[in-house]
Amino acid sequence: MGTPLCPYQSCSYRATGDCCMNHIRLFSHLDSGAKRELMRCAHQSDYPKGSVIVHESDPIESIFIIRKGRIKTYRLSEDGEEYILDILHDGQALWHGMFLQDHTYHYSAACLTEVSVCSIRRTDFESFISAHPEVAMHLVETLSTELDDAEEKITILSIHSPKSRLARYLLHRNDRCLHQEIHLRLDEIAASVNLRPETVSRILSAFEKDGLVKRIGRGHLKVINRAALAQVSKE
Repeated sequence: MGTPLCPYQSCSYRATGDCCMNHIRLFSHLDSGAKRELMRCAHQSDYPKGSVIVHESDPIESIFIIRKGRIKTYRLSEDGEEYILDILHDGQALWHGMFLQDHTYHYSAACLTEVSVCSIRRTDFESFISAHPEVAMHLVETLSTELDDAEEKITILSIHSPKSRLARYLLHRNDRCLHQEIHLRLDEIAASVNLRPETVSRILSAFEKDGLVKRIGRGHLKVINRAALAQVSKE
């Protein structure tokens, strides 16, 4: 017996198992039958570290669900300077802008590590939502959560003191990380908070000396004293 076709279009996407659906908030509540419907429209792809999955202004043709790895979303200024918008990890998805009228990405997305994703065509996803209205409510909840997250990022960037700005950013990332450590390189942190890498390095050294954080190898940082770091973020 061949791979079952997507019920919404005659797509030839290969079923990839329920891992795509169980670990993303938007789909985790679905019953097993609905998950199987969606899985039949999913296709698994692997990307090497450093590869660009989408470029700004590309048409949004699919939703990308991260099975494993980390992706950065970013924009480039006219002079080529990179501004990181977000760092996404396992269970999160690239889908922002999907329901805008122009159906184009307003950012680029690149792999910070080797990345495995499940992709679902936009048209199939829209048909699935029509067939399962409960997904639309969870979509609204997800958008509300991400709006709060975006407002927090704006607040972080508005903090004048580099030391306080970095402290609040580390607290923010620590709350969102999957592991006990923050997995970000120095230059990625600097780009996220709009500070020079040497400034971030100097402040992190001070934080580490004061016992607030601990650097564990390259690209690994652990918050040691959350209460003290929170106090610094308010100074």
